[in-house]
Amino acid sequence: MPLQPLIILSLLALLTACASDNPPPAKPTPPAPVQAPLPAYQRELSGSLLNVPNEADVELALLAVDERGRPQALLGNIQLRGTGNPLAFRLPFNPETFNKHSRIELHGRANQAGRLILRLPELPIAHGETQALGELRLVPAP
Repeated sequence: MPLQPLIILSLLALLTACASDNPPPAKPTPPAPVQAPLPAYQRELSGSLLNVPNEADVELALLAVDERGRPQALLGNIQLRGTGNPLAFRLPFNPETFNKHSRIELHGRANQAGRLILRLPELPIAHGETQALGELRLVPAP
């Protein structure tokens, strides 16, 4: 009979080990969306737009402007659709055309139901390299 307490103690130790509070395995995180690399001859402006309402049509344009602020050339543009959340953008452009002009600005506008509702204040772009502009806030259109 001296073996019976030893067997019971062994079974208790085994049950205790099986009942430990190990956390469940973590769920794998989904991979980040793959962004296509830019061709060697292109650069890009990137960032996110704030205050864009859901279903608003947004257009961003990189423009060469004259000394009076009048557009002279379109260097790049994109069109996006608002989601109600910050709206990420990537605006590719060719740096060779960028260097032919003295003043470059990023312009933007948002339309909803065919009516201009928001605009991006003109943002000077100093050089023709890839740049992350961060968060840009659209303001009510006059």
